Amino acid sequence: MPKPDELLVDIAATVESGQSNQMSLTVITGGAVITGRLAPEAVWRQRVTEVLTDSTRLGEFAGAFEKPSRNDGPPTHLHFHVARIIQGTVGIPETGGMYRVAIADVSAWTVGDFSYSDH
Repeated sequence: MPKPDELLVDIAATVESGQSNQMSLTVITGGAVITGRLAPEAVWRQRVTEVLTDSTRLGEFAGAFEKPSRNDGPPTHLHFHVARIIQGTVGIPETGGMYRVAIADVSAWTVGDFSYSDH
């Protein structure tokens, strides 16, 4: 397993410590381009829990996200909200999604989010 990018770990730790959701980031992982804002894991888990709880088909899975993180060390994952997978000129989903990406799996990244056009 490759060693995670220390700078990216520091950015994730800053998001976690400040409980901020204002850091925009774009990453390439597994060939996918994901762009959006980072959120602290607890905030991300809460939002996913809310979405699942509101679902008639997926409500039973909400409990898995209510549990606190077991990670006591540096962050191992990036938690995106209001995020999109960029494919061609389209961002999927249009409204933004919730993505969790292992920092060790990020092959490239840049600060800021990419714009896309559906024209």
